[in-house]
Amino acid sequence: MLDDKVRAVLARLEAEDAKEREEGVSREQRARQVARTTGQFLFALVAPQWDCEVLEIGGSRGYSSIWLGAGVRYLGGRILSLEADPAKAEAWRRNITEAGLDDWAELVFIDAEKDDYERLFELARDQVEPGALFVADNVLSHQDTLGAYSQARQADPKLESFTLPLDRGLELSVVLSERG
Repeated sequence: MLDDKVRAVLARLEAEDAKEREEGVSREQRARQVARTTGQFLFALVAPQWDCEVLEIGGSRGYSSIWLGAGVRYLGGRILSLEADPAKAEAWRRNITEAGLDDWAELVFIDAEKDDYERLFELARDQVEPGALFVADNVLSHQDTLGAYSQARQADPKLESFTLPLDRGLELSVVLSERG
């Protein structure tokens, strides 16, 4: 749930992100977190699910992880977040702890950028069951890089996929059946 600890950390991270953008901090050094409305959407997706398991690729400093972690603790579940930048991973750990979500979230390092979405989807696709949901961020703001990703998901008859024009654009892909 969104208790005072969670709300305080989210508010601090939002303020830090706004300040970094205002100061012109490079994209690579910024938190690169989702917009607040996307965080709220992610929370709404996971909160009503029993024993929800979430894999997040690109945890950054933990903003979306906090939304997801707060959601999965309602009815049980866990979030595994992957991050490549050691400094961001350390900030992720501090923020998750400050929000009181240590029992619901953990972090592993991985190297992932937008050019990796297709490869990472293919790696994860065979590991999930029908009913699993993939959510890819930035599909509208980075359409030159991720347009093919969205098109491939929407053309796959074993998925039901659509682009949600929320913030930077989310591609939601529900697995309908096993591959093969």
